[in-house]
Amino acid sequence: MKHNNQIDNQHFRKDWQRRVVQNLNQPAQKLRRRIARKAKAQKIAPRPIGLLRPAVRCTTVKYNSKLRAGRGFTFDELKAAGINKLEARGIGIAVDHRRKNRSEEGFQANVRRLKFYKSKLVIFPRNPSQRRQKKGDSSAEEIAQIGAQNLSKTVLTISNRKSRPSARAITEEERNTTSTAVARKALVDGKLWGVRERRAKLKAEENAKIKPGK
Repeated sequence: MKHNNQIDNQHFRKDWQRRVVQNLNQPAQKLRRRIARKAKAQKIAPRPIGLLRPAVRCTTVKYNSKLRAGRGFTFDELKAAGINKLEARGIGIAVDHRRKNRSEEGFQANVRRLKFYKSKLVIFPRNPSQRRQKKGDSSAEEIAQIGAQNLSKTVLTISNRKSRPSARAITEEERNTTSTAVARKALVDGKLWGVRERRAKLKAEENAKIKPGK
């Protein structure tokens, strides 16, 4: 130890028997989860093992460009898609009563997602031996066309792919336009929008007070 520095005071007296937990059963837990998923799939077959979840944006400016699966659809999204909120869980749709719709773009995207799922949905009758078909049940032809069971947790996978524009020639208008000047003008217009509107309103009121002919 040199100079006027604090003396190290490191504590190497951990209570290993009670305080330290070592996760040494990861391979066994992985196998246990896989066996549980397989048993669940056999139990609920031919239904998928996962629920349909909405596409939502991640929080903060750093991650809001990414799409991910949310907890559940809002009541407004279900209503716009024509699905009863009490029957949604029965047909494999996750519902979240706490989520709010902040964006019209995201709201419409989730409504389209629900409608597409509804168009592909096949509902089995509760009593297969019953000849009479109940309202909402799929026909025998639709049931016969079902393929393999969906063993993935995600129903209708959410894609983060972005369409990249192809290369093109620069137009004459773009060549003569200065992007920095356009951005600065937009910034100034946004800052002074309220001030300019108030000045225009006061000027209009003054002109209205002045009598014509004077």
